[in-house]
Amino acid sequence: MGISSHELHLEFPQYKDLIQELKGNDLRFNEKLQEYTELDHEIKGLEKRDSPIGDDKLHRMKQKRAQLKDDLYQVLISNGKAS
Repeated sequence: MGISSHELHLEFPQYKDLIQELKGNDLRFNEKLQEYTELDHEIKGLEKRDSPIGDDKLHRMKQKRAQLKDDLYQVLISNGKAS
């Protein structure tokens, strides 16, 4: 299994400027982004080290990451400024 980066600015490069703007101006966006980033790094670390973790737990972590990414994307499209 390949390990890919899920950093938000790489997932949505058209919104990189808006992501930076919202990080500084929108507390709720910034908090969700931090949660997303921390979870993404945790998942990547587990995958890189091939750490012993149950498939169910890893699957739940990935589902949570996908939900956070969707929530963040909804904020981005509602603000509607693609770079």
